[in-house]
Amino acid sequence: MKNRFVLISGCSGGGKSTLLAELRTRGYAVVEEPGRRIISDEFASGGKALPWVDAAAFLRCAIDLALKDMAMAGDPFGWVFFDRGLIDAASALEALTGEPALRPICAAHRYHRRVFMTPPWPEIYVTDSERRHSFEAATAEYHRLMQTFPMLGYDVIILPKRSPSARADFVLATLGGQAASTA
Repeated sequence: MKNRFVLISGCSGGGKSTLLAELRTRGYAVVEEPGRRIISDEFASGGKALPWVDAAAFLRCAIDLALKDMAMAGDPFGWVFFDRGLIDAASALEALTGEPALRPICAAHRYHRRVFMTPPWPEIYVTDSERRHSFEAATAEYHRLMQTFPMLGYDVIILPKRSPSARADFVLATLGGQAASTA
């Protein structure tokens, strides 16, 4: 069931990937962020589907990859944690182009009802070759997503600004411990 697909979203540079690395070390299945994988592939191939070159093409690729990720995860026994995903990309594409991408595709492909959000955390925010946008842009994205998830019927849980281990404990406790729930 898709309800075992737990989405970790929120502010870019807010510690999502670090949290997911912690969950992976604890034996949980983790799906890497579509955007980072696309950027890596585009760099390697000389492609143009990069957020700072052709944002719409990048977001369409992210939607396609997120759908493939969900299909590849199948019907898991335990939790599968996603570093961003379909809703992040569809919401951004709709905001960028006005295309009605969000509701139709996100209604058909659901994550667990609880979505965990990393809040803006300027003390840990850094840019790199793949994250070129400003902290202000990342914060604006966070606020857009904070409106999007409840609109789609998700319960938003804001992650505390704590260590990756404490955040992982918080996520697992919020989900009801080690076992996957059918909620």
